[in-house]
Amino acid sequence: MAENSWSLGRALRGMFVKPTIDETTWDDLETALLTADFGPEVSERIIDDLRAKVERYRTTDPRDLQRMLRETLEEHFAKFDTTLRLSERPAVVLVVGVNGVGKTTTIGKFAAYLRRFDRSVVVGAADTFRAAAVEQLATWAERGGAEIVRPQQEGQDPASVAYQTIEHAVRTQTDIVLVDTAGRLHTKGGLMDELSKIRRVVEKLAPISEVLLVLDATTGQNGVLQAEAFLEHAGVTGLVLTKLDGSARGGFVLAVQERTGIPVKLLGQGEGINDLTGFTPHVFAAALVD
Repeated sequence: MAENSWSLGRALRGMFVKPTIDETTWDDLETALLTADFGPEVSERIIDDLRAKVERYRTTDPRDLQRMLRETLEEHFAKFDTTLRLSERPAVVLVVGVNGVGKTTTIGKFAAYLRRFDRSVVVGAADTFRAAAVEQLATWAERGGAEIVRPQQEGQDPASVAYQTIEHAVRTQTDIVLVDTAGRLHTKGGLMDELSKIRRVVEKLAPISEVLLVLDATTGQNGVLQAEAFLEHAGVTGLVLTKLDGSARGGFVLAVQERTGIPVKLLGQGEGINDLTGFTPHVFAAALVD
């Protein structure tokens, strides 16, 4: 994985080439973790864990500390099952998230990702609030090699568009359905209630395999609040982290996971149609630290 500015390693590099571990090392590490949006509770727990390991192994070599940090983060991320559960036919995936997180592009990239495994994909344009949303989604669905089911009339109820998409998938024996939902502000109760309605309507035709919450990796600790709200209203089963190629700091995902138990399942790391990958704990931990 190419180095970029969300890597903790950029902040840590000077620390790990010092001749020894001292109190300034711990201060610098705490600052680096907080800057990378791990949050105060998670940062303190990581440092306490590392202090104990350094004492246990009686090391003063900062390179040992770097390795221990990488291993500690990997252990945290590995506690969660990152498997995408798409065995039903059709496998229905609801894609949720607030405005501006990259939800539309993520759906196109996810379609391309699934097509690489020879899965047929249909996308449901259930974001009927923005006139441009359907056209944007159609462009990305086409790039990703997926069909699209559009609203039949302007302002159509999103749940009915989702229903029509499932009907189409059943009729055409399409493997996987990706349902786009309007970008919800997690503070707007009525809009969140609509997500619950989409769930109820879809489940009359097919079980929902995954509910993926798209989170902008630049969000920081606000991502915790978003995840908790969407978990309550939409039954989120997995996270998709986007914009890891910008000035993002990916540490907040650990706080999100520890508060909600939701695993990261996909990572978006660029603008291209193929820039979506599965989540691998040791790769992500290494990218943060090294």
